[in-house]
Formats: sequence, structure tokens, C-alpha cells
Amino acid sequence: MSAEESRAFGLRIAELRKQRGMKQEELAAILGRTASWLSQVERGVQPVNRLDVLRMLADGLGVPIQTLRPDTPAPASVPAEHVGAPNDLDQARLTISGYPVPDVLLAANVAESVVDVGELKTAVDAVWKLAHESRFAELSSAIGPLIPRLERAARTAQGADQPTLWLLLSRTYQALSAAFVRQDEPDAAWLAADRSISAAERSGEVLHVFAGVYRLAQAFVRLKHLDQGEHAATTAVNALRQYVSGATANPEALSVLGSLHLALALVHARSGNRADARREIENAREISGKLGADRNDLNLEFGPTNVDIQAVSIAVDLGDAGEAIDIGERINAEQLSIERRARLAMDLGRACAQRRQSGEALAYLLEAEKMAPELIQTHVAARNAIRELILIAGRAASPELKALADRADAQP
Repeated sequence: MSAEESRAFGLRIAELRKQRGMKQEELAAILGRTASWLSQVERGVQPVNRLDVLRMLADGLGVPIQTLRPDTPAPASVPAEHVGAPNDLDQARLTISGYPVPDVLLAANVAESVVDVGELKTAVDAVWKLAHESRFAELSSAIGPLIPRLERAARTAQGADQPTLWLLLSRTYQALSAAFVRQDEPDAAWLAADRSISAAERSGEVLHVFAGVYRLAQAFVRLKHLDQGEHAATTAVNALRQYVSGATANPEALSVLGSLHLALALVHARSGNRADARREIENAREISGKLGADRNDLNLEFGPTNVDIQAVSIAVDLGDAGEAIDIGERINAEQLSIERRARLAMDLGRACAQRRQSGEALAYLLEAEKMAPELIQTHVAARNAIRELILIAGRAASPELKALADRADAQP
């Protein structure tokens, strides 16, 4: 888009916004962007070339994409009405609805729970393994009976086991929050993250409180509550930095701090703030250098490789597809979880789609789907990339691309 085209495009956005009686702040809030970003778009300073951003603007203004950019390809066909299957996390969502163990509140004399702490720890570790492998249906089935057991045990067990049980409950809610974020159910992720923070505080394990705040910030980003995400992560970073500087910097504290900087990078990228997003990536990279190796403290998978993977994702969000590809193709992520490797392939597919390298984009997306089908078929960013490829290809879309779009319910 040339400078003249950007100005004309910005004037069209401003005119449509005013026709709907909306202030810049109101439309920006709907889009999950800042008012300054929208002002730059309307003045032609910030070009809009990505199809997903065009679609976001069109949806916010309630017009077809072609109204904003007449040269945008129309969908090849009008898809039939989709009848969706139940979400993989429906059972888990029901499990966390309402108060977990109301009978404990009403009983005059609650019998002490007899629990096998070792067996419960094994069950929680298994839940996290499912989360890291994006096996959401199995995770939901495991969560169903596990959370009520942990909620009851943490409230009724006596003695030295109680802090451990609260910690296991916190870790379980963190796993559930991470899964809800990936399946684009941020309201449930918010609830699970909040419960994880409360349980972690009762366990006395302070770093798990901060890990819960990281999950909370991720949920806020998905909800497009960027100011809340920034506030949650920033207050945690400021407190944790004092702790790290005032004591021996243990690896677990560094992992949490670095992850919170990555959360802030995501917040700034989603608001179009390139400078602050890059600054937070560099903050995270500096911390990962102190660690010197990839780790999985508190199931955060923080380390040099994960910082690079997040840098790829941030670059794609900012529209810097070439940079994303340059970084991503140098990463060896074999030592990380399936979810992290699939996420890298998905983001490389998104980057190639931005550059209209349709063959490479499809190959990356299919690679990601092979590793983690549930992730690629439910992630909003992946589905947007698939829709973009369908629109670019039009009637020439390959059978493989059409089949992928059908599996992900990503037809335009």
C-alpha cells in the first residue's frame, strides 16, 4: 500500500466510523487496539496490509472487507451453515462452574480426607502433559473428577499435606487456564487463572501466584482487555524484579519473570506498539541468557529457545513476516513440548501467508496440525491464516487446503 493509498484508506475508515457515531476510543476498544493506533491508521501513517487486520476493521465497522479494500478477493463460494461439534473443554467448563464443593460449607463436621498425595501429584503431572501436547479432550476428561477431589482434599486434609494439596490445585487450574486460552475460551481461562492464584497463595508457594498472574494476563489478551493484561503483568514484573535483585536469583524466579516479560510483549504487539513489544522481547532474552538453558519451571517452558519462538509470534502479530521467517527457520525446538513446536510451525505458516507464499504456508500449517491437531483446528490465529490462504487462492485452492479449512471450520 503506497502512502497515497494509505491516506485514502484511512479517510475511508474515519468516514465509516463517524457515520456510525463512534469515537476513535470506542472503535479502538472494539478492535482491541489503542486509540493512537487507530488515529495513525486514519491519518495514513500506519498502513494496513494484512488480511486479518482488514477483517478486524471490517467487523468492527460492520461492513464487508471489500468496502474497505475493493481489490480484496471475495470468497470462492458461500459455505453451508456449519454445525459445530461440542468443544473439547465443555466438560472442564462445567466442572469449574459454581462453587466446587458446596457440601463442605454446609456440613457441621466434615470428615478429614484420606488422600494419597503422591497419586494426586502424578495425576496433576499427567494433566500438564496433556496440556503441553494440546490433547484437550483427554485433559477435559481428566479434569472432571480431579478438581473436585483436590478442592475437597485441600479443605479437609490436616497437617503437613494441606499446603501441598493447595499447590496441586493451583497447578491444575493453571493447566486448565492454559488450555482454555488455546481453545479461545478466555472467559473460562480468566476464571481458572484467578482460582489458581487463590490456591497458590494458600499453599504459601509465592512463585506460583506469579505464574497464575501470567496465565491471567494471557486470558486478558485473548479477551482483548489489553489494559488489564498490561496492568496484571506489569505489577507482577515490578514486584518480582525487586525480589530477584534483592536475593539470589534462583532459576524458577527467573523463569517466571521472563515469562511475564513475554506476556507484556504480546500485549504491546496486539496493541500495535512495536517499540515496546521489541523491548519486552529483549528483556525476556536477557533473562533467558542468565538461565543459559531451556527449562520448564512451573510448566512455563521458559528459556532461550522459547523466547525465540515468542519473538516469531510477536513479529507475525506486528506484520513483520520476513523477520518472523528469518528467526523461525533457525530455531531447533526439538527439546520443547509438542505444543511449542506446533505453535512455531503455525506461526511460520501465518508469516508465509502474510507474504502470500501459499505453498510454504500450507506446508507449515499441515505440519503443525500433524503434531497437534486440536491446536491448529481451534486456534483463532491459525484459522485466520487458513481463511486468508483460501481467499488468496480463490477457485484455485488445492484439495489439501480446502480439506484443512473444512477440518478447522475456517472457510471464509
